[in-house]
Amino acid sequence: MAKATEFREMAADALEGKIKELESQLYTNRLQAGLGKLENTSGLRHLRRDIARARTVLQEKGLQSA
Repeated sequence: MAKATEFREMAADALEGKIKELESQLYTNRLQAGLGKLENTSGLRHLRRDIARARTVLQEKGLQSA
């Protein structure tokens, strides 16, 4: 699980890439959970929260530059 401070240190482009990566990982894990093959189901919650954290930081960066 990443912290908001780690996301704040990233550039906006890198942050967008990280969000895409996390969303892809969440999609994969959701498929595995649906098939009953996912061992750690709490990982879905952590991924969703990381995505929300990253999007929040990206929004903050957008507001600072405006």
